[in-house]
Amino acid sequence: MTTEAQRPVAAAVVVQGERVLFVRRRVAEGTLSWQFPAGEIEPEETPREAAARETEEETGLLVVPQSVLGQRVHPMTGREIHYIACRPVGGRAVVASADEVAGLAWATYGEIPQYVPYGLFEPVQDYLEGALLP
Repeated sequence: MTTEAQRPVAAAVVVQGERVLFVRRRVAEGTLSWQFPAGEIEPEETPREAAARETEEETGLLVVPQSVLGQRVHPMTGREIHYIACRPVGGRAVVASADEVAGLAWATYGEIPQYVPYGLFEPVQDYLEGALLP
Protein backbone atom coordinates (compact mmCIF):
# COMPACT_ATOMS: atom_id res chain seq x y z
CA MET A 1 0.00 0.00 0.00
CA THR A 2 1.22 3.48 -0.74
CA THR A 3 1.23 6.31 1.76
CA GLU A 4 -1.42 8.02 -0.39
CA ALA A 5 -3.81 5.07 0.04
CA GLN A 6 -3.31 5.11 3.81
CA ARG A 7 -4.41 8.69 4.38
CA PRO A 8 -7.32 9.00 6.77
CA VAL A 9 -10.72 9.89 5.35
CA ALA A 10 -13.16 12.58 6.48
CA ALA A 11 -16.90 12.01 6.03
CA ALA A 12 -19.44 14.83 6.18
CA VAL A 13 -22.72 14.00 7.90
CA VAL A 14 -24.84 16.76 6.35
CA VAL A 15 -28.30 17.31 7.80
CA GLN A 16 -30.81 19.70 6.26
CA GLY A 17 -34.29 19.83 7.71
CA GLU A 18 -35.32 16.26 8.44
CA ARG A 19 -32.95 14.62 5.93
CA VAL A 20 -29.33 13.52 5.68
CA LEU A 21 -27.22 13.63 2.51
CA PHE A 22 -25.86 10.48 0.87
CA VAL A 23 -23.83 10.15 -2.32
CA ARG A 24 -23.61 7.05 -4.50
CA ARG A 25 -20.05 6.31 -5.55
CA ARG A 26 -19.41 5.69 -9.23
CA VAL A 27 -17.05 2.90 -8.13
CA ALA A 28 -18.25 1.06 -5.05
CA GLU A 29 -15.78 0.28 -2.27
CA GLY A 30 -16.62 -3.37 -1.66
CA THR A 31 -20.28 -3.39 -0.65
CA LEU A 32 -20.20 0.36 -0.01
CA SER A 33 -22.12 2.18 -2.70
CA TRP A 34 -24.09 4.88 -0.86
CA GLN A 35 -22.19 6.81 1.77
CA PHE A 36 -21.67 10.25 3.22
CA PRO A 37 -19.69 12.73 1.11
CA ALA A 38 -16.11 11.80 1.98
CA GLY A 39 -12.52 11.76 0.88
CA GLU A 40 -8.93 11.67 1.96
CA ILE A 41 -7.64 14.26 4.38
CA GLU A 42 -4.89 16.17 2.59
CA PRO A 43 -1.57 16.97 4.31
CA GLU A 44 -1.88 20.08 6.50
CA GLU A 45 -5.70 19.79 6.45
CA THR A 46 -7.93 19.05 9.44
CA PRO A 47 -10.72 16.46 9.25
CA ARG A 48 -13.26 19.32 9.50
CA GLU A 49 -11.67 21.14 6.55
CA ALA A 50 -11.53 17.92 4.52
CA ALA A 51 -15.21 17.14 5.18
CA ALA A 52 -16.25 20.60 3.98
CA ARG A 53 -13.95 20.47 0.92
CA GLU A 54 -15.07 17.00 -0.13
CA THR A 55 -18.75 17.92 0.22
CA GLU A 56 -18.27 20.93 -2.03
CA GLU A 57 -16.16 18.98 -4.57
CA GLU A 58 -18.60 16.07 -4.76
CA THR A 59 -21.96 17.86 -4.44
CA GLY A 60 -21.41 21.60 -4.89
CA LEU A 61 -22.95 22.16 -1.46
CA LEU A 62 -21.17 24.58 0.86
CA VAL A 63 -21.15 23.34 4.45
CA VAL A 64 -19.80 24.48 7.80
CA PRO A 65 -18.42 21.76 10.07
CA GLN A 66 -20.26 21.73 13.40
CA SER A 67 -18.75 18.92 15.48
CA VAL A 68 -16.65 15.79 15.37
CA LEU A 69 -18.93 12.78 15.84
CA GLY A 70 -16.13 10.24 16.17
CA GLN A 71 -13.56 8.24 14.29
CA ARG A 72 -12.84 4.58 13.66
CA VAL A 73 -11.19 2.15 11.30
CA HIS A 74 -14.04 1.35 8.91
CA PRO A 75 -14.88 -2.37 9.17
CA MET A 76 -15.36 -2.75 5.39
CA THR A 77 -12.55 -0.61 3.98
CA GLY A 78 -9.94 -0.79 6.74
CA ARG A 79 -9.47 2.97 6.41
CA GLU A 80 -9.36 5.42 9.32
CA ILE A 81 -12.43 7.61 8.98
CA HIS A 82 -13.44 10.77 10.82
CA TYR A 83 -17.17 11.62 10.91
CA ILE A 84 -17.96 15.34 10.96
CA ALA A 85 -21.45 16.81 11.48
CA CYS A 86 -21.93 19.63 8.95
CA ARG A 87 -24.57 22.27 8.28
CA PRO A 88 -25.36 23.50 4.74
CA VAL A 89 -24.78 27.23 4.26
CA GLY A 90 -24.96 27.68 0.50
CA GLY A 91 -25.42 26.10 -2.88
CA ARG A 92 -27.62 23.18 -3.82
CA ALA A 93 -26.64 19.52 -3.70
CA VAL A 94 -25.98 18.18 -7.21
CA VAL A 95 -23.60 15.66 -8.73
CA ALA A 96 -20.64 18.03 -9.00
CA SER A 97 -17.96 15.39 -9.57
CA ALA A 98 -19.40 12.94 -12.11
CA ASP A 99 -16.16 10.94 -12.21
CA GLU A 100 -16.59 10.13 -8.50
CA VAL A 101 -20.31 10.43 -7.79
CA ALA A 102 -23.13 8.71 -9.70
CA GLY A 103 -26.03 10.09 -7.68
CA LEU A 104 -27.14 11.69 -4.47
CA ALA A 105 -30.09 11.46 -2.13
CA TRP A 106 -31.54 13.27 0.86
CA ALA A 107 -32.84 10.50 3.13
CA THR A 108 -35.21 10.66 6.08
CA TYR A 109 -34.25 8.74 9.20
CA GLY A 110 -36.53 5.86 8.23
CA GLU A 111 -34.97 5.65 4.76
CA ILE A 112 -31.36 5.31 5.96
CA PRO A 113 -31.40 1.46 5.93
CA GLN A 114 -32.25 1.57 2.19
CA TYR A 115 -28.95 3.37 1.61
CA VAL A 116 -26.83 1.85 4.38
CA PRO A 117 -28.28 -1.61 5.09
CA TYR A 118 -25.31 -2.71 7.21
CA GLY A 119 -25.96 0.02 9.83
CA LEU A 120 -24.17 3.20 10.83
CA PHE A 121 -21.30 3.87 13.20
CA GLU A 122 -23.00 4.22 16.61
CA PRO A 123 -22.04 7.87 17.31
CA VAL A 124 -23.33 8.82 13.83
CA GLN A 125 -26.54 6.84 14.43
CA ASP A 126 -27.04 8.61 17.77
CA TYR A 127 -26.43 12.03 16.19
CA LEU A 128 -28.91 11.35 13.37
CA GLU A 129 -31.56 10.11 15.79
CA GLY A 130 -31.31 13.43 17.63
CA ALA A 131 -31.13 15.53 14.48
CA LEU A 132 -33.80 13.81 12.35
CA LEU A 133 -36.38 12.44 14.74
CA PRO A 134 -38.99 14.65 16.46
